Amino acid sequence: QVQLVESGGGLVQAGGSLRLSCAASGRTFSTYVIGWFRQAPGKEREFVAAIRWSGDTTVYADSVKGRFTISRDNAKNTVYLRMNSLKPEDTAVYYCGAARSMTAVGTRSRYDGWGQGTQVTVSS
Repeated sequence: QVQLVESGGGLVQAGGSLRLSCAASGRTFSTYVIGWFRQAPGKEREFVAAIRWSGDTTVYADSVKGRFTISRDNAKNTVYLRMNSLKPEDTAVYYCGAARSMTAVGTRSRYDGWGQGTQVTVSS
């Protein structure tokens, strides 16, 4: 089973950018789908983006489409989430998880190996 650690969060002004990293342990990292989710205070954890093991298929939530880009480097066992044009409503703790396939890729229960999360705060 893969275990994940998120990093790269911080405080940024609206319109700014951040790049989050999701580093994995485990030899089979390259066979997993990796997804990013986020959870704002008082809200459910919601899907943000996912990427297939080969990197050739990505899926985004409508709320981030065109602003966020997910990518992966299997040689480094790392998945990235580049976030541009950030908005105050992007403020949340961001988590990454691992899934076996792209089926129901936006469903939280399909993932495990969650890290501790990384805080992203966007000021207006």
